[in-house]
Amino acid sequence: MSAHDIRSAERPPFDTILQAMTDYVMDYDASQSKLAMETARYCLMDSLACGLMALDYPECTKLLGPVVPGANLPGGTRVPGTAYELDPVKAAWDIGCVVRFLDFNDTWLAAEWGHPSDNLGAILGIADWLSRKRVSEGKAPLVMKDVLTAMVQAHEIQGVTALENAFNRVGLDHVMLVRIASTVVAAKMLGGSREEVLNAASHAWIDGCSLRTYRHAPNTGSRKSWAAGDASSRGVRLALIALTGEMGYPSALTAKTWGFQDALFRGNELKFSQGFGSYVMENILFKISFPAEFHAQTAVECAMQLHPAVKDRLDQIERIEIETQEAGCRIIDKTGPMNNYADRDHCIQYMVAVPLIKGGLTAADYGDAAAADSRIDALRALTTVKENPRFSTEYLEADKRYIGNSVQVFFKDGTATEKVSIDAPIGHRQRRNEGIPVLVKKFEAAIAAKLSAKKCAALNTMCADQARLETTPVQEFMGLFAV
Repeated sequence: MSAHDIRSAERPPFDTILQAMTDYVMDYDASQSKLAMETARYCLMDSLACGLMALDYPECTKLLGPVVPGANLPGGTRVPGTAYELDPVKAAWDIGCVVRFLDFNDTWLAAEWGHPSDNLGAILGIADWLSRKRVSEGKAPLVMKDVLTAMVQAHEIQGVTALENAFNRVGLDHVMLVRIASTVVAAKMLGGSREEVLNAASHAWIDGCSLRTYRHAPNTGSRKSWAAGDASSRGVRLALIALTGEMGYPSALTAKTWGFQDALFRGNELKFSQGFGSYVMENILFKISFPAEFHAQTAVECAMQLHPAVKDRLDQIERIEIETQEAGCRIIDKTGPMNNYADRDHCIQYMVAVPLIKGGLTAADYGDAAAADSRIDALRALTTVKENPRFSTEYLEADKRYIGNSVQVFFKDGTATEKVSIDAPIGHRQRRNEGIPVLVKKFEAAIAAKLSAKKCAALNTMCADQARLETTPVQEFMGLFAV
């Protein structure tokens, strides 16, 4: 992507990447990959399960509903697990918020990381509203195949952009990729022409980016739980603006001085070593058994394995050694006081200490009441974290995408546990046969806690059958989640 002469007012062709993203959503048939569509079905179930579970937390529910009291939209988008009917922009915010709130939805790890199912806010936000609107006009609604297809495409745009572009290293938060993917997919779902989708894509890139401040000490806070919903919502808004005929900005990425690369990416050129297809959805990582920042998922599994050998000797521990990837060292190696939920679920020492003590880890373990257990901070103080070069290398290898961790506990009498090392977490593609049954149980338990037995039976039957789900009208599917 060559930079355009800053002195010339001649408008250049649209940047190559903007064109590639647009051509992808306009032309690519995601259904040609049976694996991607099947994985998208499980991703949908997992994401909605996360959303329903988040409704147990007042810190989440206080953020939901119309922007101002009374600004409901009868016939609009339903927010799963609630009675809200909202305009698609705010509905995208709410759906994205609940899906992400507990840090329990899917993950993609590369030079940049993130959670591609965050785009579900925009996808469902548009799909339910548009389907209900079409039915009211006597037209055919969207079907769930359209939703799954959009999910594959949003995952791909976000994930492929993340493969070699480390926005975190220049202080930018990964939710910018949610905004970009949501915008492009939303513009296509709304019926945009190629020009309108291109224009929308350019707006998404020039929209700036939130800083990673709220993810790191000493400012870690709850904004990280709603930032993705905010980004997904912004994607819907930008798509709607573009479809009014609003102009686009062809060199949004490459314009000298004023483009994204110079203004926000410190002059670095964006890198794309592969095109867009279905790679990301096929290889997505699920958080299935416990909510933990993904770089620590295998560390938590290691600690759970060590629990029987440690639980009765906690006061005899001399030190705990954790080996992790470079990214894990940089993001979640955290010492000092833990001030809130967001601090704790991004601290690898905390996420290892709890399962060593209890044998498991739940969202409730990050709350103030659970954190008051003095044993947790005592073990944190005895824990060291260092990089394992092999874990760092295999983290980036395309045929592995491992997230390795090891944990070993040493006692004051000179003895030690075995060194437990796990490369691929249960949500990894290599462990699908083991992980999917657990994912299904996660979904079944989540809907059973919020919906009627009749609705649960209908959803379980529908979601167990790929063909049946794909042919279900969107408004009927979403109606089963209304309360």
